[in-house]
Amino acid sequence: MPVRSSEAAWEGDLKSGKGTVKLESGAFSGPYSFQSRFESGTGTNPEELIAAAHAGCFSMALSHALASAGFPPKRVHTVAKVHLEKVPDGFAIPKIDLVTDADVPNITPEAFQEYAAKAKAGCPVSKVLAGAEIALDAKLVGR
Repeated sequence: MPVRSSEAAWEGDLKSGKGTVKLESGAFSGPYSFQSRFESGTGTNPEELIAAAHAGCFSMALSHALASAGFPPKRVHTVAKVHLEKVPDGFAIPKIDLVTDADVPNITPEAFQEYAAKAKAGCPVSKVLAGAEIALDAKLVGR
């Protein structure tokens, strides 16, 4: 299996410094800063990148599980919301919300919820982020 990588560089102190992140594939390269992480500045941040990875991984895992069970989805759309919070010894990510909607013909809502829960548990990114509570809100659409 391939090993994936990204890189980041930071210059300066926490508040006035600046950084850049770059994906190995070249699909994204951009700035990040204290403002883009802890306030509303321009640029990306580690939590946003974690959210993108989790949303992508979960959508693929759910699509695969559904198709393997004979319910190929027309579409799976997921938003991951990564909660960064101040804790006594710094910062932590205590919770991630996965909000997904999927257009899956011929499946019951109960079966869909079962596959969604299994995909959340089996997604490799969910597994690596298991230190955070991962909440799932999954809805069938297109019915």
